[in-house]
Amino acid sequence: MAGLTALPQEIIEDILLHLDPIEVARASECCNFLRLLVYNPNDQALWRELYLQQPFDDPRKCVSPEGVRRADIDWKGTLQRIIRTRTVLCDPHVCRPGERLSILYTLLEMTTNVRPLTSPQNVDDLSDNLLWVAASLGGSSFLDDVDSTASNEEKQLCARLHTYFGITGNDTRRAARARSRAFVYDMRNYRPESDYGPLDSQGRVNWVHVQALHHVVSMHLVDLQEDESFKFAIFPMSLPFTQSVIPPGVDLDKEQDWAGVNGLWRVSFCFCDHRELLRFNESDVDANGNLDISIFEAPDFGEVFRSLDVNLRVVRTTPDANHPNRPIIHFFGEMPSTTSTMTGFVKMTPDKQVQWHFISGDQGEAVWSSLGIHVGGPQALFGVLGSWTTVFHDSDDPVGPFWLRRQTAAIGLPMNHVSLNVTHG
Repeated sequence: MAGLTALPQEIIEDILLHLDPIEVARASECCNFLRLLVYNPNDQALWRELYLQQPFDDPRKCVSPEGVRRADIDWKGTLQRIIRTRTVLCDPHVCRPGERLSILYTLLEMTTNVRPLTSPQNVDDLSDNLLWVAASLGGSSFLDDVDSTASNEEKQLCARLHTYFGITGNDTRRAARARSRAFVYDMRNYRPESDYGPLDSQGRVNWVHVQALHHVVSMHLVDLQEDESFKFAIFPMSLPFTQSVIPPGVDLDKEQDWAGVNGLWRVSFCFCDHRELLRFNESDVDANGNLDISIFEAPDFGEVFRSLDVNLRVVRTTPDANHPNRPIIHFFGEMPSTTSTMTGFVKMTPDKQVQWHFISGDQGEAVWSSLGIHVGGPQALFGVLGSWTTVFHDSDDPVGPFWLRRQTAAIGLPMNHVSLNVTHG
């Protein structure tokens, strides 16, 4: 070891930068000199360079879900958490009791803090963070292994990550699809305190609800057979489409249309026969408070999926005292070749997510009420996932999921576009 430590420090650091972070940690155990070099509390230069050697986005170029760049970066702590997450995903048996929560936080940090696209047409410039998360989770059961006794925090984090990720192997199973439909069509999940949408009583996003909505809609977009083996399904409601879109020179804090409302959008929605909906909601409740979901397991159960285009334009903005840099955006929409219109607003939720709420109907008569959450970073092409019902909110009103996304050439993928092979790059 004396021969190595006799080398100039710059050469030793260069050698360390050719190692995996785990090997760097092992090397630091060889002697006090290397330990001090690696873990010098006053200098993170080595860890910064080591981080930048990994297949991740440069965090200095990343933006948060609110479109904000990170001010200070803990290079060592961040990289250590990521490498620990990688270790657990490669071998779930090494996951310590209670550690799953920190793994979820790390994966969400990697997923939601990414380098933005500069244009909607620039989809080939995919975030390295998103590629890494897709490769790390693809083909694994991590997102499906949620214990029924898990805390609400863990369930919410996992559901959010699942929504961003897309479809897992378990999602192709009819039993899983039936459970998601049961959640989406259960009228008990649409209450005044949640504004009849996927929110909790505090106005924060209920990601368990959003993930169920995502599952129901997604299965109309991908062509995967039950238990079909695949690594990762690429479609417009999956990880690549959660990447922020912020053109160069644009400061979202100074933009009135910070959500990118103006333009042509497409809204898709699902619904089932109203008689079956009522039959399900009037069925007997089991000991766990669950309704009888057998109606969704029947091979002849019918669910309709339809889409309409709508031209949206911002009509005004109003200040939001809780989010001074994100005014409430009020918009109006017209559906081509019809008399249907849409009126709504976009605002930030208490947990800093982007909420859309709109009412629609024919000839200006409001009939339908929809509330959804924009999934991904600012102006991400994924779009808005939510639920629809009527403006009357009667106890026997229909309910269902909707998906609203911007129409661009960049998302003109065939509905059943599926990639079955994603590997680490």
